[in-house]
Amino acid sequence: MKEVVLFLVLLVSVSDAQVTKPNIGNFLECLTNLTNPENPITEALSTPDKSTFVSFYESYTKKKTYSSNPNVTKPIAIVAAKHESHVQATVICSKSNGIQIQLFVRAMPQITYGAKPGDKTIAVKFYAQFLGSVNNLMEIINKNLLELGLKREDCYEMSWLNTTMFWEDYPVGASTIVLLERPSTPLVGFLKNKSDYVKKPIPKEGIENIWETMLKFNDVWMQWNPYGGVMDQIPENATAFPHRRGNLFKILYFATWCKRHATDANLSLMKELYQVTEPYVTSNPREAYLNYRDIDVGSNRSDETSVDEAQIYG
Repeated sequence: MKEVVLFLVLLVSVSDAQVTKPNIGNFLECLTNLTNPENPITEALSTPDKSTFVSFYESYTKKKTYSSNPNVTKPIAIVAAKHESHVQATVICSKSNGIQIQLFVRAMPQITYGAKPGDKTIAVKFYAQFLGSVNNLMEIINKNLLELGLKREDCYEMSWLNTTMFWEDYPVGASTIVLLERPSTPLVGFLKNKSDYVKKPIPKEGIENIWETMLKFNDVWMQWNPYGGVMDQIPENATAFPHRRGNLFKILYFATWCKRHATDANLSLMKELYQVTEPYVTSNPREAYLNYRDIDVGSNRSDETSVDEAQIYG
């Protein structure tokens, strides 16, 4: 029987956002203690004190940036895992030593109606998920994002399974049994979505123009999903996903309506909103996220396929 060798490269780094820096020595000792001597992790582990560390790092990331760029987050270790126990030990030891910090914050501008008919404005809601305790989260937020005004009572600690419920807008504490239920009736209504990528901060006047256009809808919202961070360090050719270095966030536009006769009006408004944001998003090409299916992107104006028309989408 042919032997199969698992070779998975894990870069372990410390985030600058961390309040308390972890003990690297404890992390390395933990790796040794949690792996079997029959499959020693020492043969798969590379640290900055080894002469081959820099060349290995630059070979894997395809970038000559380790020594020349002080802004690059440098790994404290590289684990070229050759056994499944190496992966398990790296994950467990990173977590127990506070090395990996995971924080996702999504901003959602949306229409909010007031008490009086026709009284509406734009409110921005923030949704976030943090892999860790509330105490650790509050330390990081209070140091790096105090303007958010996050309070402890705004946070909920829950299992990973329950976060699935959270992102589907189920009430906190709802039974996860609903995840096994299948919809008995089809969704009623119509929708239109589009997407964009943003590489530079949108100026205040741009934000005001976007809000003003959104208020023309009856029901529309946007999602601003953060990029940057570690994603900036992953080469475009590492995986089949080109939207990495240089992107601040991704935009999802989403409009819904219930009556068929309102379709033309909503499609027209979405086109207007898309035009309003044009100066503030990527161009040549204007990028889009593939999984947000948008039939406007890549469709031909005629019945014939045109390479000249299609190439503007990259």
